[in-house]
Amino acid sequence: MLEEYDLVIVGGGISGASLLYTAAKFTDIERIALVEKEKEIAAVNSHHTNNSQTLHFGDIETNYTLEKAEEVKEGAELLAGYLENVDPDREMHSKRSKMVLGVGDEEVRSLEQRYHDDGFGDLYPKLRPIGRDEIEDLEPKVVEGRDPNTDMLALQTPDGYVVDYGMTSQSFVDEAREEDGVDVLTGTKVTDITEQTDDFRIETDAGLLYADTTVVAAGSHSLQIAQEMGYGEHLSLLPVAGSFFLADDFLNGKVYTLQMKKLPFAAVHGDADVHDGSITRFGPTAKVVPTLERGRISTVGDFFDVFGLRPAAALSYANILADRILLPYVLRNLVYDVPEVGKRAFLPEVQKVVPTAELEDIDRAKGYGGVRPQIVDTERKSLDMGEAKLTGDDVIFNITPSPGASTCLKNAMRDTHQLIDFLDEEYAFDEEAFREETIGQFPRLED
Repeated sequence: MLEEYDLVIVGGGISGASLLYTAAKFTDIERIALVEKEKEIAAVNSHHTNNSQTLHFGDIETNYTLEKAEEVKEGAELLAGYLENVDPDREMHSKRSKMVLGVGDEEVRSLEQRYHDDGFGDLYPKLRPIGRDEIEDLEPKVVEGRDPNTDMLALQTPDGYVVDYGMTSQSFVDEAREEDGVDVLTGTKVTDITEQTDDFRIETDAGLLYADTTVVAAGSHSLQIAQEMGYGEHLSLLPVAGSFFLADDFLNGKVYTLQMKKLPFAAVHGDADVHDGSITRFGPTAKVVPTLERGRISTVGDFFDVFGLRPAAALSYANILADRILLPYVLRNLVYDVPEVGKRAFLPEVQKVVPTAELEDIDRAKGYGGVRPQIVDTERKSLDMGEAKLTGDDVIFNITPSPGASTCLKNAMRDTHQLIDFLDEEYAFDEEAFREETIGQFPRLED
């Protein structure tokens, strides 16, 4: 195999698939290939068992500032509009109530301030504060068993999109394949990318590809490839594995708890499953692991490629994990993986959402969970709380921590503009048509 392309995308998860869709459907770029090492699209972190299936709008994520929420909101609405447009029968998504729950005077005050004073009520027209009675109407198990004298408040919205990101990725690929000049190469591993004078030489285990521009959207492996090409040498990764516990159908929708300040990881929440209404999923836990993919020992070496055994990286990890809030959190999450002991230790987290839950009601979700590549800046010796992107000469590396899946189409839109620039504006991006097919289909309050 020897092929030449205008654009090659490495990685067939939600990030790579959304870019393929955007570039193939809304630009006139002539030759595009997506290369995925797995036999199926979205087989790793985007698979529906390996993430919380949440479309993050920023409305109930209490670790988001208003500025970040504004950024995330548009991205989520782009994807929600796409789903409304192509999935009217709700085969790859469902829509339910969602809320963030405050219990006790301090949490209630925090939510009231967030809604009224911090601007979240204005930013999200569908978001509304509700008290105990309305909470009970929507989610009876959240109120059952609580002290009636304890104050309760929730910020609730009907925009609780539950998404199968694997099916969504496949949908993007199917849409793109309808266009001429698009190749999707699954079961094909990229072994080397070499930047040449006028193009990129991409070695795969199935042969050579040449590309005028390249986007690496390979999750945790993106930084590994970037560093092999001389980019992002000041960065490292703190791979965080998320796990879940399953229970019966305690909840009708999504119920979040308030985020602990200073933690980049999501607070425990309860979610109805996108495909199975008979279960509720609680999590995620957040365990630091030395692998780039969950359950794949073969990726330990890949982690150490990124870590590099550099003193700056070691000092950064030590500085981060020594934090008096983060360290106990990390240690506690290690306990959750211990058989029987972990289940008992996690139960209080479940009871924050469903007070009457008992030990026999929950079980560890075997085979569930993925790895999120949390970025470490070894110069500042700190965690980077945002999404990571490295841009070089005609190449982009996407390393997307949460909410990368939620904002995949917004990232794709940005990257497409960058790609048009890389290609010396020989091609055009019809952003108006892109928006009409995505965010233009998102239902507004006035609708």
